Amino acid sequence: MQQQMAATVEEQMMVKAIRDECPWETLSKRIQAAVVSKEEWHRRIVDYCVRKRLPWNSCFARKVCKEGEYYEDLMRYLRKNLALYPYHLADYICRVMRISSFRYYCDVLFEAMKNEQPYDSIPNFTAADALRITGVGRNEFIDIMNKCRSKKIMWKLNKSIAKELLPAQPADIAIEPWWGVRFVNFTLEEFKKLSEEETSAIDKICKEEVNSYVLFDPEVINGLYKRGGVYYDVPVYPDDRFRVSRLEGFVSNKDQSYEDPIEELLYAVFVVSSENATVAELAKTLQADLYQLQSAASFACRLGWAVKLMDTDSVLRDSSTAALPINILGDDDDGSRTSINSEKSCQELLSNDSDGPRKISGTAYVGFVVDANVTSYLMMGSLSPGLKSHAVTLYEAGKLGYSCIADLCNDLASLEGKKFEGVLQEFANHAFSLRCFLECLLSGGTSPTESSEGNYQVCHLPDDLSSSLSKEGTEEGVGNVIENGGVSHKTRDPADDGQDGDISQQEHTTIDSDGSPHSTTISERKESIVNNDFDGSQTVTQKDSSQTTELDGLAGNTSVPKTKRNYRVNILRCESLASLAPSTLERLLLRDYDIVVSMIPLPYSSVIPSSAGPVHFGPPSYSSMTPWMKLALYTSGSCGPISAIFMKGQRLRLLPEPLASCEKALIWSWDHSVVGGLGGIFEGNLVKGSLLLHYLNSMTKHSAVIVQPLSINDLDETGNLVTMDVPLPLKDVDGSIASVIAGTDLPEEQMSNLTSLLEDLSFKVELSTVGYLRLVRLHRLSESFELTEKESYEWIPLSLEFGIPLFNPNLCERICERVFASHILQKDDISEHYESMQNVRKRLRELCTEYQATGPTARLLNQRGGGSKTSPRQLMNIVSGRWSPFHDSLTPTNGGSPHEHVRLNLGRRQKCFTEVLSFDGSILRSHALAPVYEAATRSVTEDQPSPSAVKLESEDSGTKDVVLPGVNLIFDGAELHPFDISACLQARQPISLIAEASAASLAMK
Repeated sequence: MQQQMAATVEEQMMVKAIRDECPWETLSKRIQAAVVSKEEWHRRIVDYCVRKRLPWNSCFARKVCKEGEYYEDLMRYLRKNLALYPYHLADYICRVMRISSFRYYCDVLFEAMKNEQPYDSIPNFTAADALRITGVGRNEFIDIMNKCRSKKIMWKLNKSIAKELLPAQPADIAIEPWWGVRFVNFTLEEFKKLSEEETSAIDKICKEEVNSYVLFDPEVINGLYKRGGVYYDVPVYPDDRFRVSRLEGFVSNKDQSYEDPIEELLYAVFVVSSENATVAELAKTLQADLYQLQSAASFACRLGWAVKLMDTDSVLRDSSTAALPINILGDDDDGSRTSINSEKSCQELLSNDSDGPRKISGTAYVGFVVDANVTSYLMMGSLSPGLKSHAVTLYEAGKLGYSCIADLCNDLASLEGKKFEGVLQEFANHAFSLRCFLECLLSGGTSPTESSEGNYQVCHLPDDLSSSLSKEGTEEGVGNVIENGGVSHKTRDPADDGQDGDISQQEHTTIDSDGSPHSTTISERKESIVNNDFDGSQTVTQKDSSQTTELDGLAGNTSVPKTKRNYRVNILRCESLASLAPSTLERLLLRDYDIVVSMIPLPYSSVIPSSAGPVHFGPPSYSSMTPWMKLALYTSGSCGPISAIFMKGQRLRLLPEPLASCEKALIWSWDHSVVGGLGGIFEGNLVKGSLLLHYLNSMTKHSAVIVQPLSINDLDETGNLVTMDVPLPLKDVDGSIASVIAGTDLPEEQMSNLTSLLEDLSFKVELSTVGYLRLVRLHRLSESFELTEKESYEWIPLSLEFGIPLFNPNLCERICERVFASHILQKDDISEHYESMQNVRKRLRELCTEYQATGPTARLLNQRGGGSKTSPRQLMNIVSGRWSPFHDSLTPTNGGSPHEHVRLNLGRRQKCFTEVLSFDGSILRSHALAPVYEAATRSVTEDQPSPSAVKLESEDSGTKDVVLPGVNLIFDGAELHPFDISACLQARQPISLIAEASAASLAMK
């Protein structure tokens, strides 16, 4: 290991010496000892410059070798690695050496055929460019190889047979008018063979300062190109702007295994590119070499993957000027200039005040973050060929620009009315949801009935994109969405049918909270829309065209602008964003986006914008993607199911109350780790109570666990939970929640406490974001004998999710309707959403700081004696001595189960400010802490935050490390308390040792 570290240090020193152009005599003794000789040092200089594709006249190699030798070594290296043609060095390689891109790629293909390498061994960018230049793709390559192998012994003796089967002339390529035309060094014989028109064209290229392709006869230039007499230059200047389009012709082969700075930049350029940013600004965002970035942008334009945006007179620009400058621009040079034509900059659309909400003016730019699964679902869209092209672009480039969004919606619309089965149904769900939400964003979050225009168009695209919408797509409407028709879907737990059913995803009955047929829908039509349910049936519902609301006439709402704000949407792949450096990603988000929207569930490896970045309709922090969010919801609303939290590393010999007597239980792992099929499911796992101890011990080996016990009365007749998803934002534009409650369309006997619960949560939790609140229906606990059927159940919150659930088209549609009703996308500052997210972050920080392994509660309860004056910690040493058992031996008299009796006693006991719940193996007790210890647990206050809280606040949105609880906890239905289960641990395992291990593990991160 030390030798490897030493070698790495020496290599870094050599690279620095080469960049500084240090001759052999000035090298340090350490480098001279490693290099051995002056000749070896010169060889290393050439190798470094070749790997970096540097021009000979501007790199250190010009002082140690001749120009011709350098480029011969370069081409030899490129052919060996099947690398990309160096277009930025064509002035020598093509003009002087007469190695055109066609000749080079024929050599590359022959090299692969000669060695009988598969087509997949050719790197993807090389294969794509070779296909464009030679016309030889995967099928042609395989066909040539089959013809060669058919000759048997001749093929083994003479590999040159493959070269004879390759094309003799380059294929026809698409040429842009602004491309430059350059000629090669002709021999005397070649020059004599030129026609009069060709000679005139060569003279014009020599004499004229402008040599754009548009100024010449295309037939003459194309003829010279196919004979290798001219080559094309694609000039890219620092102030040029580009728009990345679909990756047509991309070849999905392996990535390059060699070093190529231009290819490596291409992926980053695809993600960070913006038509509002110049090439110099992109280089500054990526902190990349401007020369290499211009070369990468030039290559993308050659393949048609990027479109250059220019003024009408820029075609006549002097292309003989150095379009690819060698010097790297610094922050104070041209690289820091902003585009004059830029429509958006951080100063215009985003306020840099991180202490308040960002205000959006003019057109809003939105980044919709999805994961790689969405691209795989789109790739399955063989029923719609256009979807595959979008999927390839999104997966390889990491971004689908807004210029492609209209086409994507049209391709997704082609799936309407089709029936799907099996895995294809999941693809259909994502497809319908994606189209539904994209059209919601493009409409600016306003429904057609709220427009003051006669014919409201949902997709308010810019002028340059409106032409891409076909007439057929406009007539069909952009609002055909899946609707469940209010039917409840019940899934039977397979545990009742076989042994494999012991472990199941949380299968439960879901009551559609917006199943009414008169609900608002997304559509362009004024008369009707077609709603496709999962069975393929179609129903036509009439829209009341008289129910129109003018944006100008919203009484009492000054935050909604009179002029409707337009939206431009880009789809971003979270894995591509995560591959960028954190500083680069922050600059990208600040520069290009006002709003970022995330899908549900978002992978934990994805990137979450900081609170100082753009408005984020998604998880406010990484902690919100863990069970900490459930605890924050329960404690903020003082309502939730009984939940027990167990630390990582424990092993139980018996279950404590209230888990011991449960019928079933919901279980989640803290860090989404999967153990034996448990823990990795977004909705949690519903397991049998008889197997809970085994599952719990298996999962606590790898992560902390949260368990929610359920009685038999909490389940429906199929043994599953009954849940309901309430779409967010919860409040309408006037601040009421009446439409949400009316939209549930539940029978009177199932309404129960729903109205009071949502009203209470709307004040305590402030659900002014995009997502959904999942409620669960549990059996109401009461000492009364007289409970009507309506009063026997109650709704309580189960989880809160931020973002767009693409897996559920019905829920996605209802969220879009809530966006319409709340006008959240048309508000000037979106201050209500900002304040809500700040409150969520603050509550999560408080919980993590107090209950993590290094928190005050964990240190107090897990302390261990080490001196003569202290003894091993016992629970009674830190409590006041006032303990009151609330678990008695009385048999429930109201028909409830033993588990419900424990839950009832938990709720009715006399509570104090801080207490500890303890289970001694038979009785569950509540202990009030002594005043001195009670004060020690009050660590997080508004007046004097602890240092750990300040540190956690600064790192909350930047770190992906999962903060695990450092103490066992229990939520009793109203409050969160420490939970002492020492009597339940196997071999009476000291809890202090587990806490110390957790704290040490946290410190190592």
